[in-house]
Amino acid sequence: MSTATDDLQQRWWNLEAKLVERFGKKPDMDAILFLIGIQETGISTEKITKEQKQDLMHVAVCTVLLPSGYYSLEGHDKDGWPHFKQLKNLPDMILPEQENFLRDHILFYFEQNGF
Repeated sequence: MSTATDDLQQRWWNLEAKLVERFGKKPDMDAILFLIGIQETGISTEKITKEQKQDLMHVAVCTVLLPSGYYSLEGHDKDGWPHFKQLKNLPDMILPEQENFLRDHILFYFEQNGF
């Protein structure tokens, strides 16, 4: 394992620990993306459909990949949902690389938002 991967893993564990403190349980990647989606849309979590949950996770992925230039924000619809345009394709990666790529972007998102 490389030093960069070790550092990423350590930073990820630190984030998980903070989320455990705040929510009382360890969230998986989907739960973290869901939280980011809620944060970005401000939607009430009381009655979320399965489709909305998927939409929230999509918003989260687009949001965390914005700083790297993969997406741009096109605006918001009448319900306040953000809409994104994909600017470039994501790199071809095997699953563990994809997960680390996303983790790195999620960590940056939380750093930028002062968490």
